[in-house]
Amino acid sequence: MKFLLFTLLSALVVVFLNIVAPYWVVMIAVTVLAALIRPTVWGGFLGGGLGMGLVWLGQTLYISAVTSSTLPDKMGALMGLGSGLSLMLLTAVLGFILGGCSGLLGVMFRNLIQKKPTDVYLG
Repeated sequence: MKFLLFTLLSALVVVFLNIVAPYWVVMIAVTVLAALIRPTVWGGFLGGGLGMGLVWLGQTLYISAVTSSTLPDKMGALMGLGSGLSLMLLTAVLGFILGGCSGLLGVMFRNLIQKKPTDVYLG
């Protein structure tokens, strides 16, 4: 349940914060969100990655469809990727990696500062 909540909230944060802030501010916001929600380690990585990667893919597809620009195809050819779609997929993979690392950082930071009971008999 935390994974789904974290994925949806990170996607919403990316959608609304990407308009006014650079990508590194969005990464900090996903990190703080992961520290507050406290998903598992894999849940933080995959939730942040899916949230940011899918939003970046959706934004590139939306901008390309609305503007009907040939710029993605030209940039894909310039970078040696072939088409604009491969450039869009590369953008989504980059968003997945950045969001996943941000979510993982938030979970690890929370685990670092969270107090663990040391005087409790666990045997």
